[in-house]
Amino acid sequence: MDNSFKSGSRKTVFRRIYARVGDYWQALIAAAVLVSVAAVTQPALAYIMKPLLDEGFNGAKPHYIWSIPLTVIGLFLVRGILNFLSDYLLAWIANNVLLGIRKDMFEKLLGMPDAQFQKGDTGRLMNRFTIDAGNITDYATEVCIILVRDGAVVIALLAMLLYLSWQLTLIIFIILPISVITTRIFVKRLRRINMKTVDINADLTRVVKESIEGQRVVKLFNGYRFERDRFLSINGSLRRFAMRSAIASAAMTPITQLSIAFAVGVVIATALYQGSTGALTVGSFAAFLTALAQIFDPVKRLTNVAARMQKMLVAADSVFTLIDSPQEKDQGGLKLDPAERGPISFENVSFRFPDAGSDTLSDISFTVNRGETIAFVGRSGSGKTTLVNMIPRFVDPVSGQITMNGRNIADYSLESLRSQLSLVSQSVVLFEGTMAQNVAYGFFGDTSEERIREALASANLLDYVDSLPQGLETPIGENGAWLSGGQRQRLAIARALIKNAPILILDEATSALDNESERQVQASLETLMKGRTTFVIAHRLSTVQNADRILVLDRGRIVEQGNHTELLKTDGLYASLYQMQFRED
Repeated sequence: MDNSFKSGSRKTVFRRIYARVGDYWQALIAAAVLVSVAAVTQPALAYIMKPLLDEGFNGAKPHYIWSIPLTVIGLFLVRGILNFLSDYLLAWIANNVLLGIRKDMFEKLLGMPDAQFQKGDTGRLMNRFTIDAGNITDYATEVCIILVRDGAVVIALLAMLLYLSWQLTLIIFIILPISVITTRIFVKRLRRINMKTVDINADLTRVVKESIEGQRVVKLFNGYRFERDRFLSINGSLRRFAMRSAIASAAMTPITQLSIAFAVGVVIATALYQGSTGALTVGSFAAFLTALAQIFDPVKRLTNVAARMQKMLVAADSVFTLIDSPQEKDQGGLKLDPAERGPISFENVSFRFPDAGSDTLSDISFTVNRGETIAFVGRSGSGKTTLVNMIPRFVDPVSGQITMNGRNIADYSLESLRSQLSLVSQSVVLFEGTMAQNVAYGFFGDTSEERIREALASANLLDYVDSLPQGLETPIGENGAWLSGGQRQRLAIARALIKNAPILILDEATSALDNESERQVQASLETLMKGRTTFVIAHRLSTVQNADRILVLDRGRIVEQGNHTELLKTDGLYASLYQMQFRED
């Protein structure tokens, strides 16, 4: 079995592609019939040479003066119409298949575990959508056209060649297989080259994406040379592999042509001998040569179809690897009733990242009551973010459990669990669209203008929105690029307000803001936190002083807990961190 593909054997990948094409079998059959009928016109054009030379030029049949030209025009007209209709049907099939592939890819993408996105492999993921998916249908369409159309043309022309002279045709059959054997040698090399090219293309996309998104850092830290060298290295590798692919593909063509030229030479010598004995007329030989000349291009395309098929299979393997990727574990079928807002408990929870040498979190236990605000503080790497990421099940404990209303959160469906959660983080994610669209994002309840305005007012952003010429319909740019940091945070708060989830996660929500923006955002957050169970991660300890309880983490363990006043009195790690920040301020 060929194990060179991640999503299955070569045959498996091939079957999966054409299983999707088979969903449109009626259009496919219609296209095949049209292509086959069009293929019959090819040998007919060649066969016209026989009566034209044998009976036309000697005046034996005067009506050939108008009948043969009209026949030629009619054949081209019929072939043109049939080819247009077949190309249209194949394009319709290809675009519908592409639509389905990208739909499946996107659904699988959003269902992938959070850990997959943390690998930073966005370049490869984007490549699969923009390049690989398109390559599947492009190459699959080409392969279909070549196999059906050129295959039918070759069969029809071979039938005519046998009819005109089986001896000359036999010579062709003996010599041409040499080119087929040679082609197989190149195909294996092309497969390896094309798979490597897909990987390098993904790396190139990633580097360009990072350079675009990090252009300010590149400029400020004088990273031009580093980014340029990195880009040139990958771009150079891409060029080298592209040239290897081009050389391998190009080498097949002259080898094929050389074998054909040798066959033609032998055919001419044999035809001259048959002509001298009266076994072959000039018209028959002219028709034979015309058919032979017409068969070269489709044979060449059929010979090269293996290279296109390899590119198609490589692209398909990349796409199916995404479609087959593991999804988030969602075995729970229970629905979380928001009316039953009981405590949330961490019971001896531990977590370790794959391949890590030690636990990120060790034996974490605490309970949060309804409406309580819990803050997590500690040095960088102490496990704060990992801990709160367990609540929406972005990561799951390796041991222990987290319960809500007395049930393990894994017993609830992900949709039900996450419907009860809102998140406001330091890295605000907004979507290209209007103010109103971002506030109402993902919420299927009441998203009237009045509700949106109420949410914006509670987030202290309504006055700014009303000052804009387009108001709620103001576009905000890619990821809110046209807004300030504080405005982006308050827009995210408005989004959380309109969702009105009973559980709130604040992850460094004000750490990237200046003092004035922090003051405005903090006021909005206080409105958002009212009546909600809130989990707060904060680097600035001044923002957690009013928390009901503060848990201090160090090296994945809870080392202190209490309110702000109690922790300062213990003169432990929290007091040390607080004094350090106080001196810095």
